[in-house]
Amino acid sequence: MKPIRLTKTKKMLHFKIFLLLLLSINITAQEKKETYLFSEDISTNFEKDKTLPRFQVAATNFSISGYYKLALETWDKQFENDFSKKRTISKEDSIYFKTFNPVNAKEYIINRSKNERIILINEAHNNSRHRVFTTSLLQDLYNNGYRFLGLEALWENLNDKGYPVLESGFYTKESQFGNLIKEATAIGFTVFGYESTSKTRDGGKTREIEQAENIVKLMKENPDSKFLIHCGYEHIVEGTPGIKTWEKAMAGRIIEMTGINPLTIDQTNYSEKGTPILNSPYIEMVNLDYPVIMVNNENQTFNGDKDNPKKIDCCIIHPVTKYKNNRPDWLSLSNERKTVTIKKSKIKEYPALVMAYRINEYENNGIPADIIEISNRDEKTNLILNKGQYKILIKNKNYKIAAEFEQSVK
Repeated sequence: MKPIRLTKTKKMLHFKIFLLLLLSINITAQEKKETYLFSEDISTNFEKDKTLPRFQVAATNFSISGYYKLALETWDKQFENDFSKKRTISKEDSIYFKTFNPVNAKEYIINRSKNERIILINEAHNNSRHRVFTTSLLQDLYNNGYRFLGLEALWENLNDKGYPVLESGFYTKESQFGNLIKEATAIGFTVFGYESTSKTRDGGKTREIEQAENIVKLMKENPDSKFLIHCGYEHIVEGTPGIKTWEKAMAGRIIEMTGINPLTIDQTNYSEKGTPILNSPYIEMVNLDYPVIMVNNENQTFNGDKDNPKKIDCCIIHPVTKYKNNRPDWLSLSNERKTVTIKKSKIKEYPALVMAYRINEYENNGIPADIIEISNRDEKTNLILNKGQYKILIKNKNYKIAAEFEQSVK
């Protein structure tokens, strides 16, 4: 039995929902004073919301406030009618998949990056794991000559701050997105936004063209530099995208404008879902505890079922998340980040939101490096942070600051 796929009509519907989501985001950003919310408040808002993009709005809000699993689960709810059964693959696709061998995804990308000029890697906007993986690539890519990091989600230039603030973008408010930007600037990357500013309503075609133009302009101005582009979903498609009104996605437009074939990497097709039965069988077939790219003996990569390959160079198969003290294991960046336990004596009332800001960033509207909700005294209170100095804020259920103190992470 073949996997269930969305029809063209439903793909277009989901694109329209995405546009409504962007509109909802702009309205919400203007109305809402609190950026980081308790899970109960997000759930309450979701139950009251009867609009079309409510699933995506809630999933995004869960993601921004640090609720990884809830973000995935809420996103999946919009597809309950389409995906009510366990995912399956055909015998032929299983045999085909087994002709490939798993290679550590990070190692594969770093090795291949040496001979590339531009890399495009995507994310699901409700999945912070994808941002953490891109973060894990930064130092090695910089060592291989990459100097520019382009972000679809960045609305405003960082200027001399070296870190994002709440006004820098919408998705960039999420801690792991903020950490991605902060680490990139600390390493030495020039971080830039390339989003289209056009208001033309043509199903997204102009947006794809203008995004590509903004990237290509910088490429021409910096002919000796290499570029890493972090984007959403189908923008990395080199051929005909699922949304036909685009005609060509951003990656295809870049090829058209430069003649350069980018390395395109998908993270979205084979990542875990919030509901385990929706996971791709390929994840279980790999059964490893680190992200892989499948490569055969001819050095070809797996990028989809035999009769339905994606128009991209390679797909990352992420393992199902394991949790340590209720936090996703991949947050540690292979143990580069440290676990910091907040003393119970610091928390006077529950539930509590615990947020860690780098020194001087909170006062300047910065993004928390990590955020957790503590429901009761028995829950673990572990933040995952890089070495450095932090201001810890603890907010009560009314979003009042109940405590604040400095914390050193060594």
